[in-house]
Amino acid sequence: MQDIGLLREALPYLRKFKGALFVLKFGGEAIRTRELQEKLAEDISFLYSVGINLVIVHGGGAQVTEMEKKLGVESRKIAGRRVTSPESIDVLKMMLSGKLNVEIVASLQSAGVRAVGLSALSAGIIQSRKKAPGKVTGGGDQDIDFGMVGEIVACNVDALRALLNAGFLPVVSPLSTDATGQVLNINADTIAARIAAELKAEKLMLMIDKPGIMSDLNDPTTLISQISAAQARQAISEGIISDGMIPKVEEAVRALQNGVSQVHVLSGVEPHQLLVEVFTESGCGTMLLP
Repeated sequence: MQDIGLLREALPYLRKFKGALFVLKFGGEAIRTRELQEKLAEDISFLYSVGINLVIVHGGGAQVTEMEKKLGVESRKIAGRRVTSPESIDVLKMMLSGKLNVEIVASLQSAGVRAVGLSALSAGIIQSRKKAPGKVTGGGDQDIDFGMVGEIVACNVDALRALLNAGFLPVVSPLSTDATGQVLNINADTIAARIAAELKAEKLMLMIDKPGIMSDLNDPTTLISQISAAQARQAISEGIISDGMIPKVEEAVRALQNGVSQVHVLSGVEPHQLLVEVFTESGCGTMLLP
């Protein structure tokens, strides 16, 4: 935000969003290097410093897969969704609620943010049960058993509200438990969308390794700057939105249907895209509207 022109363009939005609530989700691609992590922390710090309330939900799929390889644990995905074995769940605990959550909180603290690390199982934020085998979009005609993957039964955001009201920024990793205490893996996009809906967030922002939603994943010039929920569903059915983008867009649509005003899908690997998307008229990624 050092550019004077950008600062001037941002002024109306600074006033508009002061006191607003955003839920920000990013995956491992946004924090794969120390430099990326620090730049993202700086951008989040700016949002925090101008009075925007934030809840962060993070993934870390690339780092989890890398650790699985080191430990000799089989890693498998179907239609962009991770199959989670008992061995995988231990790696997820280690990486998501351990190493990555700690590092994200540390980088935010260094940038002046009062960040608090927790997992989605903390204070029963997300209560879940093991997902039954079934068909998923892009997964073919066979029922798929994703192993130790959970589906949300209930969401209680009281702990998040308490932290926000006290001026803290919650940083949530995507692990939950069932009624027996069994730890389950839940897609971070799913958790972010549910939390955003429960908190009635102004924006849900999904940071990915692409510029946004594109009709051709290999061609950034095909970026879709704005799309409605109905158009997004149609794009999935026609195969325009495919592979790992399907669950992200499905969760974005679900958030819109449950009270979130806007969803933004934007790059988590290009610097300052978060600020450009929030504080400029043109934006930089894809905005989804109801």
